[in-house]
Amino acid sequence: MRPFTYERATDVPGACAAASRPGATFISGGTNLLDLMKLEIERPSHLVDISRLPLADVDELQDGALRIGAQAANSDAAADPRVRTRYPVLSQALVAGASGQLRNKASVGGNLVQRTRCPYFYDTAAGCNKRDPGSGCSAIGGFNRIHAVLGASDSCIATNPSDMAVAMSVLDAQIELLDADRSVRRVDIADFHRLPGDTPHVETVLRPGEMITAVILPPPPPGRQLYRKVRDRASYEFALVSVAAVVATERGTISSARVAFGGVAHKPWRSADAEAALTGRPATMATYRAAAETAMRDAVGQGQNDFKIDLARRTLCRTLVQAAQAS
Repeated sequence: MRPFTYERATDVPGACAAASRPGATFISGGTNLLDLMKLEIERPSHLVDISRLPLADVDELQDGALRIGAQAANSDAAADPRVRTRYPVLSQALVAGASGQLRNKASVGGNLVQRTRCPYFYDTAAGCNKRDPGSGCSAIGGFNRIHAVLGASDSCIATNPSDMAVAMSVLDAQIELLDADRSVRRVDIADFHRLPGDTPHVETVLRPGEMITAVILPPPPPGRQLYRKVRDRASYEFALVSVAAVVATERGTISSARVAFGGVAHKPWRSADAEAALTGRPATMATYRAAAETAMRDAVGQGQNDFKIDLARRTLCRTLVQAAQAS
């Protein structure tokens, strides 16, 4: 047992100030952090409980956007009528993301900063640059069936486990952040998570003491929204590959498209190349296959995860067929 102190934050600025101290970290639902503490992967000396802060509301903004508080439970965000009708891809991703019990406890903000489920990250006897910088990456040349095929590096091939973040990527969400000095900034979700490079332990652009206060969803894009998740079992499991897509068609031609992948990279993988290959093209299987090839042209397998490349192509095609038929 490693000793730590605990405080329950009573206001947002105070929470940021408390978490800016060395060794301090936020705790909300705790669905990921508590497991990591038990395994001695995370070793905070001070926990700042932000679960009771008034940040759970879902509010309409004047420009038609939707603001989801960071303390909103995943289940509440998924069930909100405005999310279900205007952003169904997000509702679908949240429901696919975990069991009902976990969705009731996990927060929107916590979902964005959850850690990878790479088995070597959880095995303190193995080399893992994300857990222990400079110790190597045991997944390279090891058991890497669930690992990244895009955006990886020689230092890390882990994947981001979030379903919610993939859906938010195609919705062009922004993350609202507050620091100890009470300054607010917004970060595009495309820029929030970092690729591993030589510093895989630095996973986001969050600064010390900075807290996620909300997610801003712009007015919904035109077209049909779909989230498809492929996993080893239908019950609660992380994605081998997932696809979030928004497709609009006019007279058999794709007028606009947005595509993002999960389970294939260190962050939600928005594919601008696939979107360009789809837009203005006929809504046919030939177009979908060409876009899938384009999306995966830079993918690199590590042996056991080679199948993910073809699986991602086929998952995208199937998702586009369904989205285009209904748009």
